[in-house]
Amino acid sequence: MEEFFLFLIVGFCAQAVDGALGMAYGVISSTVLLSFGVTPAQASASVHAAELFTTAASGSAHLYHRNIDWRLFWRLAPAGIVGGCLGAYVLTAFDGDVVKPFVTGYLGIVGAFLLVRSFRKIPSKPVPVAVIAPLGAGGGFLDAAGGGGWGPIVTTGLLGAGGTPRYVIGTVNASEFLITLSVSVTFLIALLSGHWAEAGALSGHAWSIAGLIAGGLLAAPMAGWMVKAIAERMLLRAVGVLIVLISLYQTSQLIGWL
Repeated sequence: MEEFFLFLIVGFCAQAVDGALGMAYGVISSTVLLSFGVTPAQASASVHAAELFTTAASGSAHLYHRNIDWRLFWRLAPAGIVGGCLGAYVLTAFDGDVVKPFVTGYLGIVGAFLLVRSFRKIPSKPVPVAVIAPLGAGGGFLDAAGGGGWGPIVTTGLLGAGGTPRYVIGTVNASEFLITLSVSVTFLIALLSGHWAEAGALSGHAWSIAGLIAGGLLAAPMAGWMVKAIAERMLLRAVGVLIVLISLYQTSQLIGWL
C-alpha cells in the first residue's frame, strides 16, 4: 500500500508537469519505476496502462479549453500509432537486463534535452506539414521503447518548427491517448502470444500502476488551465535536472559504483 501512495504522488506531479508542458509524464514515471528495479518493458507497459486514463482526462481538459488543432491532430496521430506499435513490439523482444542501460541512457538524454530547451526562446510560425509524420512516428517509437518520449520528442519538435505553444501542447496531449491505446494493445498482444517472456511479473507492480493512475487523474483536469498559467521555463529546468540526476544514479548502479 505504501507503493500506491508513493506513486500517487509521482503520478500527480508527472501529470501536472505534463499538462503544463505537453511532455514528461512517461519520462518521469518510467525513470522512477526503473529506479525501483522494474524492467524497461514492464515500466513502459505500466506507464502506458496508467496513461490510458490520464491521457483521456488530460485530452478532455484540452478539448474543453479549445487547445487542439484538429488538422495537426489527424496528421500526427496515425504516424504516432505506427511508431508506438513498432516500439512496443521491439521492446518486448529483448531481455530487460540488456535493454535497461540503453533506456536509462535515453531517459538521461531526454532530461538533458529538456534542460537545454528551457534556455531557448522558440518563435511561433506555421508548422511545415513535412515534419509532422516523421516526428509522430519517431516520438511514438521512442515513447513505447523508452517508456516515455512522445511529449519530449513531438512537442519539442513541433515547437522548434514554429508551432504555437498552446495548440501544440493541447494537440500532442490529445493525440497521446490514441498512441497510448495502440501501445497498450501491442503489449497485450505480446503477452497473449507469448512474445513477451517477462510479462508474468507485471502483476507485482499493480499498486504502482494504480498509484500512477490515481495521481494522474487528480492532476489531469488542471491540464487545460495549466498550459496557459504556469511558467514553462522553470518547470522544464526542474524536470530536466530531476531526470538527469535519477538517470545518473541508475547508471552508477548499473556500472557498480553504488
